[in-house]
Amino acid sequence: MDLEKRVNEIFHELVEIRRDFHMYPELSEKEYRTSSKICDYLSEWGIEHIKGVAKTGVVAIIRGKKEGITVGARADIDALPIMEANVLPYKSLNEGVMHACGHDVHTAIHLGVAKILKEMEDELEGNVKIFFQPAEETVGGAKSMIDEGHLKNPNVEYILSLHVMPQLDAGYIELKYGKLNASANEFFIKLTGKSSHAAYPEESIDPVVVSAHVVLGLQSIVSRNISPLNSVVVTIGQIHGGVKNNIIPGEVTISGTLRTLDEESRTYAMKRIREIAESTARAYGAKALVEFDEDGYPVLINDDEVVDVIKDIGEETLGKDKVSFKELPSLGADDFSFFLEKVRGAYYFLGCGNKSKNWTAPIHSENFKVDEECLKVGVLLQTKGILRLLKMR
Repeated sequence: MDLEKRVNEIFHELVEIRRDFHMYPELSEKEYRTSSKICDYLSEWGIEHIKGVAKTGVVAIIRGKKEGITVGARADIDALPIMEANVLPYKSLNEGVMHACGHDVHTAIHLGVAKILKEMEDELEGNVKIFFQPAEETVGGAKSMIDEGHLKNPNVEYILSLHVMPQLDAGYIELKYGKLNASANEFFIKLTGKSSHAAYPEESIDPVVVSAHVVLGLQSIVSRNISPLNSVVVTIGQIHGGVKNNIIPGEVTISGTLRTLDEESRTYAMKRIREIAESTARAYGAKALVEFDEDGYPVLINDDEVVDVIKDIGEETLGKDKVSFKELPSLGADDFSFFLEKVRGAYYFLGCGNKSKNWTAPIHSENFKVDEECLKVGVLLQTKGILRLLKMR
């Protein structure tokens, strides 16, 4: 098959598929319409699939007519609680929900991959599993898919995934050997004091004041407890407390995220978060209850040999000048890391921006939009990557 010709032939269809998903985005664990539409396309194309995986996910299976290994690919399908600001004919119709992370693009790309590989099944040397994964933005649907056994029967030996990047124009990709993304753990701190009227603060133990000192104290973990050569992030995302401006509340809650690139730093930072919160609260006569999301995302570590496969394919398909390497890992996180704990694979960034049109707004923003030419690149690279990996027995 002439892959580039076939991708061009189905490009219009993929654009329509992507725009449909963009118009009807769904939050994590609520991807019911998205999942149903994915199944509709797979059924129309005669592709075997399993629905209801990890509640709202789908696994597509293309069984080659020739014996060989099994290679996987992952597309995340959930959206974000963001009100879209773009003025587009396919703007989100679900108020307050938007595909601001490009998962609609990922889904359309991998439907295109599935369609093409199904057409090639007579010549496929092995099998392909495509994971349409829910809940990447929240609880980590990847882990649930793995726990349910979907990397087995047949056993996946390599796996690929990609993520759109608006800082790169469509037609470019960015790779990295080894560590690419950080681990991520959420933490929750409940500060309990004593409520009183705001006019009589001496009768209170003010958890609002305590929370201010806790937040400031937590910043010292990165600045004074961790080597400046070791990347760690401690970010407070939410503080909640109080019901009225003239009442000192009895309780304040703090929540945040911890990002690290190695297990030693992760364990140590968790210890310091607990120590600082508890000791600071105690100093002011309050109490602190600290809890962690122990099942947070692990560090995402690429397999160098698989990265080389994408590098070679990228240079052959796009040109050497369109393939770049990331110097340092990102402190962002992605639950594709769970797949890479079990299977050799690679995760890379797909340019989706268009500087000439000023389409460079970052992911997770209300102005994020993509140059849909990236659909062609994504389908080509993922398809070629899978075919190359099927030969790596």
